[in-house]
Amino acid sequence: MLNIKILGGGCANCRRLEALTREVVADLGIQAEFFHVTEEEEIYAYPILSTPALVVDEQVLSSGRIPSKAEIAGWLKK
Repeated sequence: MLNIKILGGGCANCRRLEALTREVVADLGIQAEFFHVTEEEEIYAYPILSTPALVVDEQVLSSGRIPSKAEIAGWLKK
């Protein structure tokens, strides 16, 4: 089971990133547990410069933008 974290304060972009990622997980039939990290201290523990950020199994895959569904799918298939 994948551990997926969305880092961000809950803005529209953070919600959009989570929604896209959930769609990809469902499309691929992957089991995943989602967490939305909103606490600044927890967010700053990751090597990112801006939010929203996508973290899968403690690896930062993107930050500061919303990747495409194809990008997310490519990352999650690995």
